[in-house]
Amino acid sequence: MNRIAVPSRTGQARGGHSWQMILADLALILFLLTLSALPAAEAEAGRGLAARAVREKIEREASEPEIASAQALYRAVPGGPPLSEWLAAQAPDPRATLTIFATHTPGGEAAAWSRAGALAAEGRAAGARVRTIIAVGSEADVYASLAYDAEPAGGRGD
Repeated sequence: MNRIAVPSRTGQARGGHSWQMILADLALILFLLTLSALPAAEAEAGRGLAARAVREKIEREASEPEIASAQALYRAVPGGPPLSEWLAAQAPDPRATLTIFATHTPGGEAAAWSRAGALAAEGRAAGARVRTIIAVGSEADVYASLAYDAEPAGGRGD
């Protein structure tokens, strides 16, 4: 007798679901690859954020003047010496910087600029290295500070 082999039902079930198993395996492999790449991407993003934070800190420090403690302060008072005489009485030092501080109330910008500019011109004429800082304050005031400030990143602050 001739016998013909008849495939069993269990073999058909396996063959019918084999594409689903392959797809599930591929999905699992893709998931694991993606998961393993995340720490590297996060580390790279973290390095980028850290580098940007350092750049911003350096830029802030470069743009903000360093103001040291004053070795001498000058304020124009009635009967007092002019700035040039006061500077001549100070110990001469080429490292010292004369900083003119001017504060003004809202609307008093022009007056603060002119008073600070006059002191700065007098300081330069006396041979001092001068910088001017003007800000809004509760009252109008102008004074000078002689100190060993750090030199600006761009060079001399004349």
